[in-house]
Amino acid sequence: MSAEGAGPGPGPEPGAGPGPLCPEHGQALNGFCCSERRLVCAACTGLGGRCRGHRIRRAEKRAEELRNKIVDQCERLQLQSATITKYVADVLPGKNQRAVSMASAARELVIQRLGLVRSLCESEEQRLLEQVHGEEERAHQSILTQRVHWAEALQKLDAIRGSLVDMLTHLDDLQLIKEQEIFERTEEAEGILDPKESEKLNFNEKCTRSPLLTQLWATAILGSLSGTEDVRMDERTVSPFLQLSDDRRTLTFSAKKLKACADGPERFDHWPNALADMSFQAGLHAWMVNVQNSCAYKVGVALGQLPRKGSGSDSRLGCNAFSWVFSRYGQEFRFSHDGQHEPLALLRCPAQLGVLLDLQAQELLFYEPASGTVLHIHHASFPGPLFPVFAVADQTISIIH
Repeated sequence: MSAEGAGPGPGPEPGAGPGPLCPEHGQALNGFCCSERRLVCAACTGLGGRCRGHRIRRAEKRAEELRNKIVDQCERLQLQSATITKYVADVLPGKNQRAVSMASAARELVIQRLGLVRSLCESEEQRLLEQVHGEEERAHQSILTQRVHWAEALQKLDAIRGSLVDMLTHLDDLQLIKEQEIFERTEEAEGILDPKESEKLNFNEKCTRSPLLTQLWATAILGSLSGTEDVRMDERTVSPFLQLSDDRRTLTFSAKKLKACADGPERFDHWPNALADMSFQAGLHAWMVNVQNSCAYKVGVALGQLPRKGSGSDSRLGCNAFSWVFSRYGQEFRFSHDGQHEPLALLRCPAQLGVLLDLQAQELLFYEPASGTVLHIHHASFPGPLFPVFAVADQTISIIH
C-alpha cells in the first residue's frame, strides 16, 4: 500500500463521538484514497482491499488541505468583492456620467446635422420652386410673344388679302397686268412663315432635376425594403441556362442547358434572361437585387413585346428598343438601350442594386444602397407596361424582399 502520512491518526478530541465507520469493513475511516476520491479504512488499503496499491493520504491531512484551499478561496473572493465594490463605487458613476454626457452630445449632433439637412432641403425646395416658377413665366412670356406676333401676322395677311381682293375687283385686265403691287404684296405674304413647333413654347421639365433631391428621394424609397415590390420571376420565361430557386427570387447561371426546362413561347431559348411575373403601367415602383456574387449580369426593365427566341440582338437585353438595362461585365459597367451603350464610371462594384421606376416622371433610376449613390438616371417616354427583367452569366443574382 502506498500511503502518505501513514500511521495511527490522532485520537478523537475529548468529548467527540466515534467517527464514521467503513460500510464494507466496519472499521474507522482514517484514510483518503486519492485514486477513487473517497474515505477508506485500514482494511480497504490492506491485503485484498479494493484500494490496495492506491495513493492514500491520512484523512486529517486531506481535511487540512481542503481547509487551506477554502481559506485561499475565501481570500480570493474577498479580494474579488473588494475589486467589484471599488468598480461599482469609483468606475460606474464615471461611466454613467460619461454616458449621459455622450448621449446629450449625440442628440445635439443628430439635431444639428438633421437641422442642416432640413435647411438644405428647404433651400433646395425654394430654389427648385423658383426655377419652376421662372420656367413657367418664361414659357408664358414666350407664348404671349407668339400670340402678339401671330396676331400681327394675321392682321398683315388680312390686309394683303384685302388689297389683293380690291385689285381683283376694281382693276380691268390691262390695269391688272400693269399693277406691280400684286408682286410686292405676294412677296410680302410669302415672307410670313407658317407656325412651327418650338421648344421655347414648352415647359422644360429639366428645371426640376436636382442631384440632391434625386439622391434623397432614392434613399427614402430604397432605404427601407418595406417600400419595395414583391418581385418574382416568371418561371415560364426563364432561360434554360438559368436555374430558378423555389421562391422564384434567385437565378443561377448554368453553362449547359437544363433538361428540365420545357420550351414555350414565353421562354428565352438562347440568352440567359428572365422576366418578372408582374408589369407596371403607372406610379412609382422599386425593387432591390443582390448582385455581389456575379461578375456578369443585367438588371432593368423591358416591354412585354421583347422577343424571346434566337441568338440575335432582338432578344438580347439592351440591344433592342424593348429593353433598358444596367449591366456589369467584369469591371465594366454600362447602361444600354436599343444598341446604345453608355459606359458608367463606378468607384466600386455594388453588392446590391436598387431599381426605381417612376412612370409619372418617365424616369428609370439605378441606385447603390450601401453608399447612397445614384448610379444612373434615364429619362424616356416608355411606350407601354414594363416588366422587371434580369440576366446573369456568372454565378447568381437574387431579388431582395
